[in-house]
Amino acid sequence: MSIAIWPAQRIRDAFAKGMVAADAAPDPDQVQPASLDLRLGPKAFRLPASFLPGPGRTVAQRVSELATHEVDLSRPTVLERNCVHIVPLMERLRLPRGVDARANPKSSSGRLDIFVRIIADGAATFDEIPAGYDGPLYAEVVPRSFPVIAKSGSRLAQIRFREDVPHAPAARQVPVTIDLDPAGKPGGVIGYRARRTSGLVDLAKVGVLSRADYWEPIVTRPERPELVLDPDEFYILASGEAVIVGADEAAEMIAYDTSVGELRSHYAGFLDCGFGLAEAGGAGSKLVLEVRSHDVPFLLDHGQRIATLVYEPMIERPDMLYGTGLGSNYQGQQLKLSKHFR
Repeated sequence: MSIAIWPAQRIRDAFAKGMVAADAAPDPDQVQPASLDLRLGPKAFRLPASFLPGPGRTVAQRVSELATHEVDLSRPTVLERNCVHIVPLMERLRLPRGVDARANPKSSSGRLDIFVRIIADGAATFDEIPAGYDGPLYAEVVPRSFPVIAKSGSRLAQIRFREDVPHAPAARQVPVTIDLDPAGKPGGVIGYRARRTSGLVDLAKVGVLSRADYWEPIVTRPERPELVLDPDEFYILASGEAVIVGADEAAEMIAYDTSVGELRSHYAGFLDCGFGLAEAGGAGSKLVLEVRSHDVPFLLDHGQRIATLVYEPMIERPDMLYGTGLGSNYQGQQLKLSKHFR
């Protein structure tokens, strides 16, 4: 099967034709070059555990059986660390045959260590919406490092539509390495580790938080550019490569690659058309990696492979590119925390 991705103009057309419907009119910047931001609805449900509904069952049925209480998101509300919340989204889908979808956290969600996964009715996997799906969407939201303030309309995840297109170019894979060399970096800082105690993060407020209150800077020695990842600590690191995503392609980071270690290298995996592209205001952009090791301490060396980037073709060139007049926060980035920190 040959897959190609819908560009922005196809996504807008899907709204017009009812393939994507919503409880409220789309936000002006909700459609991205190769993806659609998804919005939280006005209520959430606290659950004791994550789940998948499985074939023949709806998310609403499982929530009614498992939820401990309802949370009002019609006003700004605190979502506590390590608590599972299921949130009905404003958007629902009516996909045609031959069109499926994949979801991922938005970049800012990943950098805040908010674990976000999308669930569909009858799903046996997270973040995968089967071709021809007709029904609602739900977000599982679990803040890990920081409690957050969210409300209806907050955008924590995005979705990408993929169509079966005969003779589409094949996907290609590119390895990603880690940059742990302090040379040339301000203060020699090569990354950040989330502090275990911190204040709230209000998702609606940009550029107001002091990074020192939430993050511990990491410095390595030039003669030993290496880092030991402590199990279940959360790290923000950068790739060794400056990445470019062309105007006719989109990319996705594979979150788990057990061939390079028992760790998760990325939580927000989508890179839209134009990321790092010169005509879109970039000159190659580093990938910011949200890293968590599992089970045992893991030693990373500078230049070690840490992840895999998969490039897929677009059905057609989008009528907008990442970074060109979109208020994109991460075009041309080096090592960078989420947009909430100054």
